[in-house]
Formats: sequence, C-alpha cells, structure tokens
Amino acid sequence: MTGKGYTKLKLLYIKQYLEKYSDEDNLVKADELLEMLSEKGIDCERKSIYSDISALKNYGVDISNDKRGYRILARDFELPELRLLMDAVQAANFISAKKSKELISKICNLCSKHQAKILEKQVYIDNRNKCTNEEIYYNIDLINKAILQKKKISFTYIKRVIDEENKEIVREEKELTVSPYALIWSNDHYYLVSNNSKYDNLMHTRIDRMKKVEITSEPSRDFSEVSPYGKFFDSADYSGKLFNMFSGDTRKLVLRCKDSILEEMIDRFGDECKIRKSVADKQEQFTLETKCVYSEGLVSWLMQFGDKVQVISPESLRDDIVEKAESIRRIYCED
Repeated sequence: MTGKGYTKLKLLYIKQYLEKYSDEDNLVKADELLEMLSEKGIDCERKSIYSDISALKNYGVDISNDKRGYRILARDFELPELRLLMDAVQAANFISAKKSKELISKICNLCSKHQAKILEKQVYIDNRNKCTNEEIYYNIDLINKAILQKKKISFTYIKRVIDEENKEIVREEKELTVSPYALIWSNDHYYLVSNNSKYDNLMHTRIDRMKKVEITSEPSRDFSEVSPYGKFFDSADYSGKLFNMFSGDTRKLVLRCKDSILEEMIDRFGDECKIRKSVADKQEQFTLETKCVYSEGLVSWLMQFGDKVQVISPESLRDDIVEKAESIRRIYCED
C-alpha cells in the first residue's frame, strides 16, 4: 500500500498495536511493528517507524522507547481503576450474566492483552445471582430519555407471589404508567424513582422487573409536587435518606448509640449528622441527630444493632421497634 492514505492508517495501526501489546512490563520491538504493518499490506522501512513514534508522542500518546523497544505508559484507565469497574459489574445483580461477560470483555480492551489476562483470571460470575431480564439496558436508555423529555412512561411490572390455591410461586404482572424522576443503585439493585398519579408520593420499582417500557406523549408530573425538591431532583440526597428503598416521610431522628458503632453510623448518615456527648449519655455512648425517611426499612435497619442503639425520638419509632421485637419474640415462643 502506498500513497498519502496509507500514512494515516499506518499511524493508527501502530497506536492500536502498542495499546494492545505493550505496557510497563512488556515492550514491542520495531521488527514486530514492521511485521504487523506488512500483514496489513503496508510496506515501510525501519526508519519510518521512528518518525511515526515521534509523531504519536507529539500528538500526546505517552510512549517510552529505548533500544529494547516501545511501550505505552499512561492510559485513560489505570489497572486498579479497571479492577474496580470489573468488580462493580460482577457485583451488580441487575446486570445479566451474559451482559456482565460482554462488559468485562470491553473493560479488558482498555488495557494491554497481557494485563487483560491478569484481570480475567480474577473474574468469577455467579449466574445464580444475576438477573435474566435482557431488556434492562434498552429500558435504562428509554427511561433516561423520558426523564430528559419530562414524559411519562408505561411498562409491565413483574413480581413473584405465592399462589394460595396451588401453593406455588407465580409471576404477577401489572401495567403501570408513571412520571420518572431518577435512577438509583441501592442494595445491589437498580431502582426507578417515580410517581403514580393516583398518589401524592414517590414510588420505587426495580428496573430488572420492568418489561415493555415505552415513552408516552403525556407530560410528567413535576417532582416538586410530590417531593421536597424544587429546581432539580437530588437523587444523592434522596437515596441517602432511604433505608432498603422503603419510601415514607422525612423526620428528625435522635439516637443514643454505643461508641462501638460510631463508624457504621457515620457511614450511613454521613458527616453532616450531629454527633455529641450529652449529660444523659453514659460512658462509651453518644447521641446522634439527623433526618431520614421514616419507614419499615428504618425499623429493620436499626434492629440489626440490638442493644447498641436506643431510639430517643420520634416516639412512634420507639413503639414500632418494640412491637416488631415483640412479634419476633412471639414467633419463637409459640413452638
């Protein structure tokens, strides 16, 4: 191949080859580049490789070269960053096993072939914990478009329930039309935060249980009518106040906690929560004040800490925890 066109292709082929086969521990020799170019129908001399490498370096590609060969040093993603991305894909239950493998393969293309082998050896995908809904990626795209266009969406929502007559698990389907506001990843699931116009609150639906998503021509209800947000829906603030994706009213929460769970409390409520030592606090205890969504999820979350947490207010939450604990006690006492 000769002419001006081949020169441009030649630079692209060299860059692509270096990205695929070189890294900090593996070099590519000039002879390898000449052989690769020859296989693609481009005949050139060794000295032209030197000028091509120089051109790529001037363009901004971080190439190290010495007598032993060439290698790409800086990439868009470092190896630990790619590891984090792969771990996120592996852990995400809402991504199917098939799509997980495809995404991990694409992530591996962001590093050299040698590095990809190291990453792939550490990959294990448990098909049992992955969803089987292959529509999820198409649905996410449609939902994002609907949010930007401020349009309602319609879909079929699937839940697993027990058929009391046949005593078996069946799929229950329900047709819904909602105003979509945000997508939230919580507790290893992907949720849509939306409003059903029949009610004046927010609802959560799992993306992996949604089928046949369509954007309607009907405008969405403004989220300011059903949430405390005005100019924009603050999904980070909203998800931070939720417990296990249960919806409810936002209330002031006051807890008395043992010092041993300080880290867990800060991890959950953030640095913005008020933590202090009061006169009423005993040794190795602290008082925490914050705002969160009052729900069944909050009750369950607090109960996991046993006697390490005491609810000071609201009084209704204290009553709910006592009632829940009593119902658990009754179950074990009936046997």
